[in-house]
Amino acid sequence: MADSFSTLIIATVSIAVVHAFAPDHWLPFVMIGKAQKWSKPKLSFVAFVSGLGHVGSSIILGAIGILAGVASIKLQGVEATRGEIGIYLLIGFGIAYALWGLKHARHHHHHSSELSTKKVVTLWTLFAVFVLGPCEPLIPLMFLGTAYGWSGIATVSIMFGLVTLIMMVGQSLLGYAGIQLIKHDFAEKFSHALAGGVIVLTGVFLYFI
Repeated sequence: MADSFSTLIIATVSIAVVHAFAPDHWLPFVMIGKAQKWSKPKLSFVAFVSGLGHVGSSIILGAIGILAGVASIKLQGVEATRGEIGIYLLIGFGIAYALWGLKHARHHHHHSSELSTKKVVTLWTLFAVFVLGPCEPLIPLMFLGTAYGWSGIATVSIMFGLVTLIMMVGQSLLGYAGIQLIKHDFAEKFSHALAGGVIVLTGVFLYFI
């Protein structure tokens, strides 16, 4: 029994690592952070909070499904639908941000209040995209955890969540450090548009894999 539970935890950690490697878990923070000149603490905070919403929404859905006696396969179908919606939102967000970035690059006289408002909207939109984007592998793992009671479910959820959050924040900081090395007038002027474009490509990439 102990050996099988240990195997489940190892599998949970391994799957969480692979899951969090996906570019949508860190690249949007890197690109938006670069464009809006975020500090590293702010970048870490935004990635962490978005990660909480990302993992938390799937944990809540999985817990409700377990309590209601809903089959895992049905919840996986719900997660798949959420995944498609999340990708569409990511692409739509990227397109909108890229278009705004082009407008911003052409007109440097934007008022600071307008830029501040746009930054707030961007933060909330990014958070919403991650809340709606599911952790597809988590719910099946939670159902496997039911063999060990609610403590097993909680352990699986916590381990998956911790690894995902650490990966999201860590990769975002590493990517941010790397992109800061790019110093070019064009990249600076069109940083918002480039960020939106990269986010669109990320969404398209996820759609086809």
